[in-house]
Order: sequence, then C-alpha cells, then structure tokens
Amino acid sequence: MSTVVLVIAGLLIAPPAISGAAPSGLRYTVVGFETGNPRSMDVYESSDATTFTLARNGAYQPTTGVVRDPSIFRSADGVYHLTYTTGGAKIGFATSTDRINWTSTGDVPVPLCCAFLPGTGDGKGPSLPFPFTGSAGAKGGPSLSPFVTKAWAPDWFVEGGRVSVILSLSTGGGFVPYVMTALDSSLRRWGLPRLMNGINADHIDTTVIKVGSTYHAFTKNETKKIIDHAVAPTLYGPYRYVPYGNWGTLREGPAVTQLPNGDYRVYYDAYRENKYFYSDSSDGLQTFSPPREVPGLSGKVHHIGVLSEQVG
Repeated sequence: MSTVVLVIAGLLIAPPAISGAAPSGLRYTVVGFETGNPRSMDVYESSDATTFTLARNGAYQPTTGVVRDPSIFRSADGVYHLTYTTGGAKIGFATSTDRINWTSTGDVPVPLCCAFLPGTGDGKGPSLPFPFTGSAGAKGGPSLSPFVTKAWAPDWFVEGGRVSVILSLSTGGGFVPYVMTALDSSLRRWGLPRLMNGINADHIDTTVIKVGSTYHAFTKNETKKIIDHAVAPTLYGPYRYVPYGNWGTLREGPAVTQLPNGDYRVYYDAYRENKYFYSDSSDGLQTFSPPREVPGLSGKVHHIGVLSEQVG
C-alpha cells in the first residue's frame, strides 16, 4: 500500500522551533499530565527554560479518555493547539487563546492504515531481509493486521506551511513512529500515516527537531528503555542512529527546545523515579551535558510538551 500525504499550499503556521540564536524575551510553556492522574493536564511556564512555575493546575480535562503525552504549538493566528494520547486508536485535539483555558476540538481516529506495511510490529523473532522491518512474528516483515489498536504519543512537527503530527502506532505488537500531515488549516482533516523509515520497531515517544538541514529524532527504545537519537535528511528518513546522551535507563517522553543562547535542551522523563531531567547541547545536538533535574516540574508531571515563543 502506498501512502500519499497531501499538503495544502498556503497553510501559514508559525514553526515551533527557532532558527539561529533565540531572541531575548522568551516564554517557555510546558504542558504535561499530572503525576497519578492521566486525565488532567497542567500548564507551567518559565522565562529561562530551567525553573518552571505553575500557570494552572488541571488546565484541561477531556470529557472521555486520558490526556497523556500532550504536545503544544502556536499557529500564526495566535491560537494554541494541543494534541494528546486518548488511550485508544485515536488522538485528541484542543485549542486555546491563552494557554490556560482549553476547548476540545474532538478526537481523530487513525484509519486502518497499516495492513502489510513495514514496521508495525514489535521487532521480535527471526530476522527477515530489507526492506521489511518489524512484525508481531519477526524482526522483519509487515504486520498482517490492518487494525491500529493504539495511536499514542502524538507530537507536533511544523515546517514552513506543513503541519504534521508524529505519532506511535501499534497493530498489536510494538510501537513504530509514523507521520500524519494536515490537509487544511482547520487541522481536522489528515492524510494517511507515513512510516518514518529507519526507526525500527518497538520505539515510542518520538519527537523531531530540524537543525540546519538535518532532522534529529529522539525516541524511546522500548526494548532497552533508553532514549535513542537518530538523524535523517528528511522528516520521513532514512534515519540512522547516532550516539545518544548518557541519560540512564527507564527514560521516556523526550522534548526539545532552543535556549536564549542558541544551545538546545532535551528534557526527558525518569518515570520510575518520578523525576524530570534535562541535558544541554552547545554543538548542534552532537554531545550533551550531564543530566540535571528540572526545578518546578520534577515529580509533578509526566511526558511534557514544550513551546518557546517571544513575548512582550
């Protein structure tokens, strides 16, 4: 099955990442689901991306399902957009004009996208030759099920006029990252999911940031329980793995932002320890500083999304 993603020209959406050195007067907004309560999302803010204060507790609670793994961006018209895991085979959306008060815009079911496509299983069992990768019965080969059973950890990726969501899909085996692209500015019509080639089966919580001409993906390796780092010339791949930060095991939910001095910061959730950490990179995501705990967030939220924007 070939996957076709249509992009409507002229969809003007402000990018979530900052090109070059970040300007002064930045505000960093973090959304995350509460520790012990996946049905409630909190909003935090910071002027330095390090120390966060609570903007609103319980800022959003969907009428059904959960609000895990939220991701946030702001469009050119000033509206804030949220996407999140609902707990099933669909992803949730909400909007806000102030980051504090959110209104659901509905859930989007993920279509029966994955029959006989590569990469939809758990990567276990015997190996099969390229280009097949990941099925419930083998390390290589397509899933035989057309049914998406889980669509989790959606994460915004915006580039120029194209708005996409990176999401982790499962058809009964492990998770594999795919990209869905909006078909219009309403963000309610979406193209078919397209595989991110090279990020093999059993990866979840994938987030991508573009630095120069290189796409950097940070993704949780569900087998090793670490955060892998992969790079590619396009959003869709082919990705190759590169050395990752020495952040330890039992880590998930990576989120990346740029600091006022132009460095990059990767946040990640030490979910078993109930702590949140960050590491910085001053060389374009090649090497990373030792982990440091995030003041104001650690122990309070899980799997955050982060947005930086200039205010004032």
